[in-house]
This record gives sequence, structure tokens and C-alpha cells, in this order.
Amino acid sequence: MATLQSTLIFDGDCAFCTRCVEWAKDHFGRVPIIIPWQQADLPALGLTPEQCETAVQVVDDGGRIGSGEVAVARLLIFAGKGWQVLGRVMLIPGIRHICGLGYRWVARNRHRLPGGTAACALPNSETSRSDGEIR
Repeated sequence: MATLQSTLIFDGDCAFCTRCVEWAKDHFGRVPIIIPWQQADLPALGLTPEQCETAVQVVDDGGRIGSGEVAVARLLIFAGKGWQVLGRVMLIPGIRHICGLGYRWVARNRHRLPGGTAACALPNSETSRSDGEIR
């Protein structure tokens, strides 16, 4: 029986997101499987295109899904070493809320950030809220 691995799903059409993923690959001791949502088997991962258009997603080895700031925190935890501590702190209630505000600001403004392009802009209906819900 094959074991599951954590998978990070990001927006492959967004230059800013792609740049962030490449940075993580270069700087973290280990990373999960990383796939642009446009190339992923979303039903097999339990995801929809709408979820992936709204926020970065992570599916852990147990099939749990995390979105937005939760996905970023889990990426950091997966990376190990000092990154793991930062990821765990990001999931503390209160701090997680602040991280969520920051994540949503970045998501709304990613087309304006270094490496961002017009293709990085989210439609208005998708920038209103990313709750990072864990299922």
C-alpha cells in the first residue's frame, strides 16, 4: 500500500505564487509535493477549482485540507527546523487570525508585489475572505 504525502497546491498562473514556491524549494530543508492547481488531479485531492483559485491549499498525509494561512503554516511545519516553530506559532488562535489578515492582504495585492503580474490578480469575488478552514 502506497503512503500518502503532503501536497501543496498553488496558482501556477501567478508569477508571485510561483516565485514564492521556488523560494521555499531553495530555502527549506524539505518541502511537500508542490503542484500548480491547473495541473493537479483536484478531485483526487478533495479540492475544487474554486478553492484553489481563492487560496493556496495543502492536503496532508491524512487527507486533511488547509487553506490560506493554514496551508502556509503547514508548509513551514513540514519544512522542519526553525521553520516548524514558526508554523506552529502561526496556528495559535489570535496569531492565526492576524496571519489570516496578512494572507488575505497578500492574496488581494499579489499582482502588485515583487514578481507579480496582471495574471496574478484575483477576481473581486474571490478576495473577500479566505477562512483557512481545516476539514
